[in-house]
Amino acid sequence: MSFVNGNEIFTAARQGHYAVGAFNTNNLEWTRAILKAAQEKNTPVLIQVSMGAAKYMGDYKLVKTLVEEEMRVMGITVPVVMHLDHGNYEAAKACIEAGYTSVMFDGHDLPFEENLAKTKEIVELAHAKGISVEAEVGSIGGEEDGIIGAGELADVEEAKQIAALGVDYLACGIGNIHGKYPENWQGLNFDRLKELADAIDTPLVLHGGSGIPQEQVVKAIKMGISKVNINTECQLAFADATRKYVEAGKDLEGKGYDPRKLLAPGTQAIVDTVKEIIDWLGTPAVK
Repeated sequence: MSFVNGNEIFTAARQGHYAVGAFNTNNLEWTRAILKAAQEKNTPVLIQVSMGAAKYMGDYKLVKTLVEEEMRVMGITVPVVMHLDHGNYEAAKACIEAGYTSVMFDGHDLPFEENLAKTKEIVELAHAKGISVEAEVGSIGGEEDGIIGAGELADVEEAKQIAALGVDYLACGIGNIHGKYPENWQGLNFDRLKELADAIDTPLVLHGGSGIPQEQVVKAIKMGISKVNINTECQLAFADATRKYVEAGKDLEGKGYDPRKLLAPGTQAIVDTVKEIIDWLGTPAVK
């Protein structure tokens, strides 16, 4: 199956009060694990890459080709969206040219009028090629590729203006952050989420999904969140399983140091994590 854009998938999720997972890839193992989990659950999935991860892996075209070729050799039949996560203006344009089926232009750190103008341009460029666009309003807390957000709440009027440009899904700050959540985190702001969901019909995106209590994510999904971004949770699962393998001395047994064996427990941990998350997001199986 070839890539699809996210329009039908996330519009259906918003209308059906469920969510579809957006999982970051970081290398070959991550890519195969995400695809395997989605195929085993028979659900659509969005694979996304950040600017930093794309640079680490090579470039945007290499990442797209890797995902595409793995889909071929693995016999993947479920819908897969190829997405740029937290892209700046130049990255979004590069991924449009590289053939991604979905891009995020993150202009939250720009003056609002500039964010509005550049989002409009990206929407026009992408839609001309049938590519979905995600935009952001209100900073997501924590750090993503060097961009640090304090986690302020999205302004409803600004969200309405961004949505009116025709973006296909909208990331909005509702107290969520990237990375691990601190002990004094106050939780998601459901009052603001309700205001946003009442004001616009655009599928809403929850960034920083790793670490938010499951019951809060489920509540947010019922209120209009249709896309949930997951990265840190898979990274922690991979690190924990790899650590246990090494601490148990498995790397010293026979050819346990072979990277195919060394990385296998962590890769399986990603598969298990993705499948578990798909379950509580409520993503329905493909018919």
